[in-house]
Amino acid sequence: MRENTLAEILPSILSADFARLGEEISSVERAGIRMLHIDVMDGHFVPNLTLGPPVVKSVRRITKLTLDVHLMITDPDRYAPIFIEAGADMVSVHQEACTHLDRTLRMIQSEGARAGVVLNPATPVSTLDEVLELADYVLIMSVNPGFGGQAFLPHTLRKVRTLEEKRRRGKMNFSIEMDGGLGPDNVVEAVQAGCDWIVAGSSVFHSENAETAVKRLQQLVRQAVTASA
Repeated sequence: MRENTLAEILPSILSADFARLGEEISSVERAGIRMLHIDVMDGHFVPNLTLGPPVVKSVRRITKLTLDVHLMITDPDRYAPIFIEAGADMVSVHQEACTHLDRTLRMIQSEGARAGVVLNPATPVSTLDEVLELADYVLIMSVNPGFGGQAFLPHTLRKVRTLEEKRRRGKMNFSIEMDGGLGPDNVVEAVQAGCDWIVAGSSVFHSENAETAVKRLQQLVRQAVTASA
């Protein structure tokens, strides 16, 4: 991880109770988070359907948090501007779904959002070599995308370490994000590997108290940074 930075926890509303979504968001806000992760699935790129622009627009109305929208869809070029208009501050797209990745990332930035690129567990980091200087952030999937609550895949930490090394050697500024199966048992490893942003869904919203769960993860992040100093 870059010096003098503290990794941040991004609660993922995929695991929240949508009947109480406003309350759920307020709960994690009280823990002092700055960013909220929103997973969008289309039933084609991944075998699940989640939410669309109206939900993002509703979330935008009730919070000032930075909205990190992760598009797990087959046509990100068509829908990224729609989600940005709905209120997304950051939009990430899958390398596996983009025929012209450079153009897609530049389009997202031209629409006024930060542009991220996502890698599935089986996709090598080397496929991003030509866009690392362009991307604002890289999201490493630590599960196969499509469903919440999956078990963390430990081998994906190697990809984070590889990215961190490329970033350091190339003196680049992209952030490293990780998503999938993250919680108290592995958040320290993720931070020590080089992650700046940790997405946590089930470990936050399926706990007894979301605010307490976030604070526990934040405490572990601080301990990880202290141990690495």
